[in-house]
Amino acid sequence: MEKSNQMIKKGCLLIAVALAVVVCLSCGGRGPSAGELQHKIDSVRALEQLEALERQGITLDDGNPLRAFFDSLAIQPLPLSYTESYVETLPNYTEVPPGIMALLEVEGRTVAKAIALPDMMHARLLLVAVAVADGEYELWLYSVDDSFMTVDKLQIYEPAKISDKKVRQTRQLTYFSITSDGEVNLMEYLDDEDTHGQMSTFIVDSSRMFVELLRPEPSEAK
Repeated sequence: MEKSNQMIKKGCLLIAVALAVVVCLSCGGRGPSAGELQHKIDSVRALEQLEALERQGITLDDGNPLRAFFDSLAIQPLPLSYTESYVETLPNYTEVPPGIMALLEVEGRTVAKAIALPDMMHARLLLVAVAVADGEYELWLYSVDDSFMTVDKLQIYEPAKISDKKVRQTRQLTYFSITSDGEVNLMEYLDDEDTHGQMSTFIVDSSRMFVELLRPEPSEAK
């Protein structure tokens, strides 16, 4: 019965899209704009994603949908370090449905994927890959509290724009590693000629905020 209801919902949406096209064409011959048609297609896609999530026992009507989604994710083993293959393939990541994207405040993007990290002392963490171009993703590290409300997030990877030489000279490339004890190391480069880069290290404090560890100046380290 539940599966039948889902099929009926999807069928109704598809019929609504088709009717919208027919109505618009009959009114002066003007078809729907690209934006209007895309919005309706996105609605059908969103329903399909929600149905896939429901097959995993997760619904947005749950008292805590983010917790249900978090519990359904694969666990990313640590330590983890940047590789080109990793950021391209995002192994074992799960697509994030629109309702969960809203809870994570992922705005203005249509595709996101996620994987959980092992619990580290007081912190629950997940990695969220957000599409910025075809096949290219930003990586964000999220911390959540005991009620599975998001507390803080930290960008750990940003794909390089290598097609424009001028952009390459001004855009930072970010490389990352996450240790088994929860240290997040980021290395940023200005361009290919920047052989030193700038390193920063973050940890999750007792309030589950990402806090940068200050490194001593070279003169202080002596």
